[in-house]
Amino acid sequence: MIVGIAGAGLIGGSVAKAYSKSGHRVFIYDKDKNTLDYAILSGVAEGELTDEILGECDLLMVALYPTDTVAYMREAAPKLKRSAVLIDCGGTKETICREGEKLAAEYGFIFAGGHPMAGTHKSGFRNSSEDLFRGAPMVVVMEENGDILLMEKIKNILKPLGFSRIVFADAKNHDRVIAFTSQMAHIASNAYVKSETAERISGISAGSYRDMTRVAYLNEDMWTDLFMDNRDNLLFELDSYINSLTEYRDALAAGDETKLRELLKEGREKKERLDGAGDKA
Repeated sequence: MIVGIAGAGLIGGSVAKAYSKSGHRVFIYDKDKNTLDYAILSGVAEGELTDEILGECDLLMVALYPTDTVAYMREAAPKLKRSAVLIDCGGTKETICREGEKLAAEYGFIFAGGHPMAGTHKSGFRNSSEDLFRGAPMVVVMEENGDILLMEKIKNILKPLGFSRIVFADAKNHDRVIAFTSQMAHIASNAYVKSETAERISGISAGSYRDMTRVAYLNEDMWTDLFMDNRDNLLFELDSYINSLTEYRDALAAGDETKLRELLKEGREKKERLDGAGDKA
């Protein structure tokens, strides 16, 4: 295959390395010329993803911020051949998929929204890896989720990335769930580490602190774009979390051990139910 990749950051770079290792011809676009040149000189990409190459691509994967993804798809769509497949790698899906499906209908190529459920707190092409996605799930959003042949085609196209499974979902549900499972965790971690006590923890911390603060180390430009694109779902989760935290605070302020114990018990039991449901799934 001829594979075009727009965006040579952690995700796009990892996509490029995986396809290149599998023997596919890879071409890359990135607005940063130094990153683009490095990707080509390192041998990961055969060359720059130009308008001419876009017209030859069998697969175009877009790994840009949500607003940049929409703009790039609009620019690239008229140049793609009708047999091409376009898959984005954005962390939110409703806005991107709405535009991708419209462009696919207009220009005749195949579009699928994608969200590789893998990453690290480090960013950039130099931190990308051909094995980043190995063993991780990939969420795919397609307008025709019932088309078995098309779903198999997408699965086969994505095989070089090494995902453990492909999960087909609708965009609306994806964005609601991801606000809870990913975006809220990043906000909670980022806010938690701002306590003035964080400056005085030397030697007095263990796994809980490390786990809680891991994702506080984030790319603020990318996550601002993701949060704003999914703000209604994220506001719902924030309000729910703040309400729960207020209950714990009120119990502590009132010295109400019974209420505090009840709140802690509720949380533990819910976690047990969730873990049990996951084991059975």
